Amino acid sequence: MRLIEQIPLPHGLHDLDSVRLQQVADEVRAEIIEVISRTGGHLGASLGVVELTVALHAELESPVDKIVWDVGHQSYAHKILTGRLRAFAGIRTLHGISGFPKREESQHDAFGTGHSSTSVSAAVGLAEGMRSEGRPGRVVAVVGDGALTGGMAFEGLNQAGHLRTPLVVVLNDNEMSIKKNVGALSEYLARLRTDPTLFKMRRDLERLVQQVPGIGERMYAVGGQLKEGVKAALVSGMLFEEMGFTYLGVVNGHDIAAVRANLRRALAVPGPVLLHVRTVKGKGYVPAERAPDRFHGCGAFCIETGRPTAPPAKAVSYTEAFGRALVELARADERIMGITAAMAGGTGLDLLEEALPGRFYDVGIAEQHAVGFAAGLAAAGKRPVVALYSTFLQRAFDQVIHDVCLQNLPVVFAIDRAGLVGEDGPTHHGAFDLSFLRIIPNLTIFCPADEAELQQLLASAFALEAPCAIRYPRGSGIGVPLPYPLRPLTGPWVEVRRSGHDALLLACGTGVRKAEEAAALLGEQGISATVANVRRIKPLPDEAIAELVATHSAVVTVEENALVGGFGSAVLEVMQQRKLYRPLERVGLPDRFVGHGAPAELHRLVGLTGQAIAEQATRLLAVLSGT
Repeated sequence: MRLIEQIPLPHGLHDLDSVRLQQVADEVRAEIIEVISRTGGHLGASLGVVELTVALHAELESPVDKIVWDVGHQSYAHKILTGRLRAFAGIRTLHGISGFPKREESQHDAFGTGHSSTSVSAAVGLAEGMRSEGRPGRVVAVVGDGALTGGMAFEGLNQAGHLRTPLVVVLNDNEMSIKKNVGALSEYLARLRTDPTLFKMRRDLERLVQQVPGIGERMYAVGGQLKEGVKAALVSGMLFEEMGFTYLGVVNGHDIAAVRANLRRALAVPGPVLLHVRTVKGKGYVPAERAPDRFHGCGAFCIETGRPTAPPAKAVSYTEAFGRALVELARADERIMGITAAMAGGTGLDLLEEALPGRFYDVGIAEQHAVGFAAGLAAAGKRPVVALYSTFLQRAFDQVIHDVCLQNLPVVFAIDRAGLVGEDGPTHHGAFDLSFLRIIPNLTIFCPADEAELQQLLASAFALEAPCAIRYPRGSGIGVPLPYPLRPLTGPWVEVRRSGHDALLLACGTGVRKAEEAAALLGEQGISATVANVRRIKPLPDEAIAELVATHSAVVTVEENALVGGFGSAVLEVMQQRKLYRPLERVGLPDRFVGHGAPAELHRLVGLTGQAIAEQATRLLAVLSGT
């Protein structure tokens, strides 16, 4: 029997020596590899922090002590060590445990995460809340070096330094976010990491300066200025100490004894401490160490080879269709620039980076800056496209309004992963973009029904000379031929794909195919239905929609977005303005956070299927006929 099955976790770790703690780490790592090879998940990040996680739980008393995991990609070992070993086999599956920290799931998950750069702010709040009430417990935030490119992380560090908040920030430095980190901060950390004499030099200099005679206030001040001046001149930046933190590091994050010793030192300091730990993403599994970006978020794979076990997709993905079209359009227009926030491969911008590297920018995990930067490029006469996942565009909502749309600047927002993304769950579902973007003046919103329309609408967006957003789903397209040559789609913005006289199914995006399935089911019952693909959500093509509504008995709208404020709400507004009174049902995502699971399972769970749409239409028509 494995050691992790014999001892009470996490408290049983406190009494183990380093050899047995390493055995625990080895068993946890093997469990993660075995399970994720079947379920898929965020493998590389979690493998990289196994020893660090063991050390944290060996020193801390969770849940009295709080551990806040930034993003949460690296929380698998934490879950195993906090009572979820048996449940781990079902991670990220429907009704199984989440792939991210989740407060409802365990008292050991001190704070729910799924987006980057939030941990320090949350940890400061936890620590200050506990301190104000005199409650016992220590707070540790674990943040990756990639997450430090997010401005919110520095806002948290700034307040913690100002308040002298008693917490430890463990900087998990693996030189990676999804791909290799970029930016000046990454270079700064590299200098700290690669110079083994740096920390010793700092310590020796501080001891030397402390020996300066402190006779009177003037000499004390001179001594302090000398100390800081020498440190600034000879020690590269000392950024964290200047922000009020005691800096410890660099520590080998795979040496459990070393991490424990330095963690004890950090916890003994009566103020904020940054413990700089170096780790290897994918540690202990050779394929993940060699290709950490491929194993950041992976599907099921063969453990022996590291190769995916799922058959290759039959159709090009929406992401690749976008990337190909962008390269083609950028070759024809030198003003076009591509911007992403540490997700070049995930958004398809890696194709632009390869083809036209001078026209590609990766700003790191900094969505607000990405949009503000794009606005500046647009003001300078460029045509920037900001490619982000829907869930991460939420982080730049103010910049979309204030920096782009208020000034009517021609920035294109390519919104990948719109709708339910599956196993990553509610922190990553793109459920709200139609609702929060639809309220913004000057913004045009397109919603393609397939990968060919995506390419055409991208060309249309660049032809507008105004702010524009295109939302599209995760995964493979439906297999339609891609347009060549690529030209803008100029209309019609409502395309009637199937005609009938009983029910009108108004759909956008992924809802179009579901509406077509529903129409086929209705036809089997002798009910004829019109299926209309609404390609432009804002401004909504009022005239075309009004004409269709006026000639049908009942209306069902279909969208893969929250029903509150979404496409269906926009149709209702048109009907109210035009005094068109028809029974209408809206099919989409409910007013709650949808959990994790395979997309098809989630669609059935929320009633976003052809069968459910057909049932809604049948119900409306039955009410009209009095049956």
